[in-house]
Amino acid sequence: MDTNDLAGNVLDPNCPSRVVFQRIGDKWASLVIQVLGDGPVRFSELRKMVNVVTPKVLTQTLRTLERDGLITRTVYAQVPPRVEYELTALGESLLQPLTMLRQWAESHVPSILEARDAYDDAQDDALLGSPN
Repeated sequence: MDTNDLAGNVLDPNCPSRVVFQRIGDKWASLVIQVLGDGPVRFSELRKMVNVVTPKVLTQTLRTLERDGLITRTVYAQVPPRVEYELTALGESLLQPLTMLRQWAESHVPSILEARDAYDDAQDDALLGSPN
């Protein structure tokens, strides 16, 4: 089947776009893409910038992003070997939507935390039988 013939529908569980959507929605993948938006980065630098990700999970994330064509991995022949990761043109095309999502999340976090607290308080009141 020609991949150009596929019409994407992320709501269809059999559609390949669902896997892509899940990949982009993965917290580590989206953070890695945003870090790489500033240019090539070595593994150790990337790990520090993403923060709290284990080397194993970061390696898995980088491999899947490379497999999906979103990043490239370049190994430089030196001792010790130097490896850099960088966004492809396809990966760069994700920066704008991810930046918009990041800005939305950062600007709305107070409202979301407030809503969570209100919800949790209401649940606690319901469990204790307290009227609001």
